Amino acid sequence: MPLRLEPSFRAGLAAADRPLAGMWVCSGSPLVAEICAGSGLDWLLVDAEHSPNGLESILAQLQAAHGYPVHVVVRPPVNEPVVIKQYLDIGVQNLLVPMVNSANEARAAVAATRYPPEGIRGVGSALARAARWNRVPGYLAEAAGTISVTVQIESTAAVDAVEAILAVEGVDAIFLGPSDLAASMGLLGQQEHPEVRTAVEHCLRAAARAGVPAGVNAFNPATARHYLGSGARFILVGADVALLARGSEALAAQFVPAADGEGTATGY
Repeated sequence: MPLRLEPSFRAGLAAADRPLAGMWVCSGSPLVAEICAGSGLDWLLVDAEHSPNGLESILAQLQAAHGYPVHVVVRPPVNEPVVIKQYLDIGVQNLLVPMVNSANEARAAVAATRYPPEGIRGVGSALARAARWNRVPGYLAEAAGTISVTVQIESTAAVDAVEAILAVEGVDAIFLGPSDLAASMGLLGQQEHPEVRTAVEHCLRAAARAGVPAGVNAFNPATARHYLGSGARFILVGADVALLARGSEALAAQFVPAADGEGTATGY
């Protein structure tokens, strides 16, 4: 039975008449991923760089989110061709590659997603979910069109090289990471610092000139709106684990007596 794959995040960005809003999925839970997939957000970022995700849990989350009207982007832990090959083969169509600091590193990320002679991706479609075990007609010839590559700009070196990175063929979008960028600027934990904002805005303007979509991470609603007003085409505004942490803390604050005996809870 012939099958077709879902449109890529690149296609979603191109078709959108507004910025796309999304959230991180860091728990490693397929159930949580499915809940988030049905939330009405435009996209999810399943993270494997700072979260307890391996191939099996990523695969389960792809399956859980399948069928919902949401783009699933996956961030590998490293810009490494073997890791990227494995992600692609389990059916990841949209990659957010971390810590891309130069045009050469961006080219390497793109090459890892392309079959020879355009790239270095290993051929294993008959064994892989990517091609639905050769049920997707013409997958080998058309695979590049089903995959999107977003590279993450999160260091001063990357900011300095952003124009060259944007010019790399096959880079579909860039994504700004203010937290790591702040750290690289000597401003650890100060992602709202004016110098960090200036660097992010510089990259947003460069992307607009190049005609390449740019996104940014911004959990602070005011900051998110600021970057959207500065030209961000997609944004992450929360995370499953952060929502659960803050929500459970709010319940504790409301119902667990304070250490000094003050509190609103009774009868326990």
